[in-house]
Amino acid sequence: MMISMEQVKPASTVNWMRIGIFVIVWAVTAWLLMPLITLDKVDLHNSTEYFYRSAGGVVIMIILFGKTIVDLLFSQDLSRKKSILYVTFLTIYSIGLAGGIIFMCLRILLIYLNANASSYTGTTPGVQY
Repeated sequence: MMISMEQVKPASTVNWMRIGIFVIVWAVTAWLLMPLITLDKVDLHNSTEYFYRSAGGVVIMIILFGKTIVDLLFSQDLSRKKSILYVTFLTIYSIGLAGGIIFMCLRILLIYLNANASSYTGTTPGVQY
């Protein structure tokens, strides 16, 4: 079975589509996590309003982290050697992504703890984060 040139997409189109999808996924993730980053006043109403949205953003970050680790450790093309620059930037990206996941999870935990403490005492504790 012969494949004509009209049926095969050029490599540049496929790469631009992958980059576009990657940018869109990160834009959605940033939109989901934005209330968690900019939330100043912590009370029970504010924290429960954005909890599921923030949890969804953290889940997307965990999925992206897993994809990055699989790309880094289990290369699909074993015949070609990966450049040291590619591996270095992918490693730095995965470390930064892991730090972001830890930061967001700790932020959710602090908001939850502050919301529970304020519901018992009626005041917001002076925990700074």
